Amino acid sequence: MKHPLLLAAVGAALSLTACNQNNEPEVVGGPYDPMANQVANAAPPPPLPIITATHRYRCSGNNEVIQIDWLELSGKPVQANLRVGNAATPTVLTAPAEGSGPYTSSDGGSLSGTKEASSVTYTAAGAGALTCKR
Repeated sequence: MKHPLLLAAVGAALSLTACNQNNEPEVVGGPYDPMANQVANAAPPPPLPIITATHRYRCSGNNEVIQIDWLELSGKPVQANLRVGNAATPTVLTAPAEGSGPYTSSDGGSLSGTKEASSVTYTAAGAGALTCKR
């Protein structure tokens, strides 16, 4: 046993030669995808609106704080996400199609104003109008 390191290296090399004795072919391309052609030829998804401004407003009367995320798509207003107080879920208000008029929500609420304005008027469904200032 003059060379124990050499014997250990030879033993390790011999044990590694037994590895990878699998006779099955390797799958290189992955599993078959039946929708691959449809996905490759599909139209690209539409662009998503981006948040262009976020402002907090304090409303007169009840002294409530609202936060509005103003969203645009291709430079045109499309949506405003409004949170009252610390609400986690926003009320989604859609911009008018013709570009003028209040934003409206599916439950009947409305929002008048723009991201540049220093005040907005918010009317919750079934409630009175609140004038809110930055």
